[in-house]
Amino acid sequence: MARIGLHNVRHSYVPNPKADEDWALKHMDVEWQDGGAYALLGPSGCGKTTLLNIISGLLSPSEGTVTFDGTDVTSTPPDHRNIAQVFQFPVVYDTMTVYDNLAFPLRNRGVKEGAVDARVREIATMLDLTSTLEQRASGLTADGKQKISLGRGLVRSDVNVIMFDEPLTVIDPHLKWVLRSKLKELHQRVGATMIYVTHDQTEALTFADQVVVMHEGAVVQVGTPVDLFERPQHTFVGHFIGSPGMNVLPGHIDGSKIMLGSSTVGKVPKKLEIPEHSEKLEIGVRPEFVSFSSRGVPVRVTKVSDAGRFQIVETEHENNTIRLLVPEGKPVPSENAKLAFDPKYTQVYVDGWAVS
Repeated sequence: MARIGLHNVRHSYVPNPKADEDWALKHMDVEWQDGGAYALLGPSGCGKTTLLNIISGLLSPSEGTVTFDGTDVTSTPPDHRNIAQVFQFPVVYDTMTVYDNLAFPLRNRGVKEGAVDARVREIATMLDLTSTLEQRASGLTADGKQKISLGRGLVRSDVNVIMFDEPLTVIDPHLKWVLRSKLKELHQRVGATMIYVTHDQTEALTFADQVVVMHEGAVVQVGTPVDLFERPQHTFVGHFIGSPGMNVLPGHIDGSKIMLGSSTVGKVPKKLEIPEHSEKLEIGVRPEFVSFSSRGVPVRVTKVSDAGRFQIVETEHENNTIRLLVPEGKPVPSENAKLAFDPKYTQVYVDGWAVS
């Protein structure tokens, strides 16, 4: 296990990068603590795979250093980094039994057969593979094969980090929850540093203690699932996490008031500092923290969608759409509706970044 650090790291696939868009991975300073469960979350093309390849040693960063436990490993080849990686598609030896697949990484390193047997059976028990140990891997389902891939990552005790690159992509939806829960359980039992790469917010938020959210090659926020939901530091985090995502609305400051068009949505925080030369001020509030009220922002209800335990209500205020969640069975006003924003969870963003 290891503490992994990325210091002043940048990477470009362009020979002489000049413009900001030339960088696939922008300036980055991130540290993962030994034994933590982390997720890299972001849409396709945001730089997740580039970052993963830099950590594993498959790619050398254009700038910066990578450290394991404070030791510079930027130039260390992948086979000397003691990293286990689980990919989107199961990597197994179909002609081998499940037992031999799990034993292969240990036998390849000269581990004695008695120790191999004990470790293989321990990991097989963790992954519910004991009953299939003597079967050929070719006869297993996709989720069974992916369990073997997970087991091969876990079976070695000398790994610095186990990295999962969208490991549930090919798994049937009803089995994804089972495997996510199993991964969380395994992390608690094994205690290895784990980094889980995904574009699926549910996978990231249910697996990780800390989530690294990436957008256009940059890290926009690192935090717990609660931090990302309640205090998004960038409007992208507000949009990307949550269903529906955060309401991000054009706003302005009028003296001591935060204004949405001609309506007041809150008071300006005492410590609010608007950077000079800023171009765009926005108000962010999640639908969960908006409610109908006798006083507030006047709106027109335009759509009501039944989502089971609650209704997703879309309203309009001066050409701005504002969404809120209303508990099942609670009436939605048909006219003269007004909205109140919970001040505790209403944030001001300048040029995309939170300033309150």
